[in-house]
Amino acid sequence: MNLLRLNKLLKEMEINNIPQMLISDPAAIFYLTGKWIHPGERMLALYINLKGINKLFVNELFTVTEDLGVEKVWFNDTEDGVEIVSKYVDKEKTMGVDKNWPARFLLRLMELKGGSTFVNGSSILDTIRMCKDENEKDLMREASRINDLAVERIIKLVPEMHTEKKMSQLLLGIYEELGADGFSFDPIIAYGVNAADPHHGCGNTMVKPGDSIIIDIGCVKDSYCSDMTRTVFYKYASDKAKEVFNIVLEANKKAIDMVKAGVRFCDIDAAARNHIDAHGYGKYFTHRTGHSIGIDVHDLGDVSSVNTDKVEPGMIFSIEPGIYLPREVGVRIEDLVLVTEDGCEVLNKYDKGLVIVE
Repeated sequence: MNLLRLNKLLKEMEINNIPQMLISDPAAIFYLTGKWIHPGERMLALYINLKGINKLFVNELFTVTEDLGVEKVWFNDTEDGVEIVSKYVDKEKTMGVDKNWPARFLLRLMELKGGSTFVNGSSILDTIRMCKDENEKDLMREASRINDLAVERIIKLVPEMHTEKKMSQLLLGIYEELGADGFSFDPIIAYGVNAADPHHGCGNTMVKPGDSIIIDIGCVKDSYCSDMTRTVFYKYASDKAKEVFNIVLEANKKAIDMVKAGVRFCDIDAAARNHIDAHGYGKYFTHRTGHSIGIDVHDLGDVSSVNTDKVEPGMIFSIEPGIYLPREVGVRIEDLVLVTEDGCEVLNKYDKGLVIVE
């Protein structure tokens, strides 16, 4: 177990009056133990107790030979794993339960421990994960460095007239060549009118002259995610498209300029949103300005109008304003930023100015 991270968790559990917790999210277990276990439909749970009674409940199917700094409690497919867990749970104490623990396991535990109080304990660990340590910062920098190289390569393939779907397939090969471990999310490569759909799924559309092309891609490297978006144009861009692009670019820059410790997330969102709204395109900016990122591509926390939390040094999140004009044009520009004491470090270095691909 990573003792520094464990001690932070225990401190927050004590502050929040949660004396015991079950953690099932594989990413959270990796964060604490350094070990990935993907259980599928089987039960996986890490039990943490303020008394120091910590157990990892894991099916015998999974090979976990390393010393993870926590006692392993094994069970097999013919045993009731939840019943085994229940033997260690203090019935008289509040139990924090992972937000991702399947209901079939939670309901069974509630049946066995009737009268106990169960609460969502995930926000405690998720909040700790928002602020990255120095090693995590370096891992995030490397993932974004690879992503910069990948977006440069994929943009150069536009003139080869591949479909959106083929481009995404080629991108996977690019990531492998660059040393990444795979996608951090399904890539969004959207041509023309498809770019006006913020979460377009790659299809068989071919690029046409005058199309805006949204390229929203990310990779995983050493368990940490990257995410960036660039919008380019094929052959030419109309005056309307250029106008929209420049408004989004300025909104991206204004929001980034706002990022520093102590600023509220909602004020960063407003910096981008107010700029777009002032130019008459407010109703076409249909999503939040950004999201936190780390081991998961969407960690706890977002850059939105309703998030009044203040940013802290070590947080990493996206700044990705966009304008989407139905059946016409879509533009999104996204960078990841790392909050520092007096500002932020932009992790993406690839040019985000207006580019015409010939």
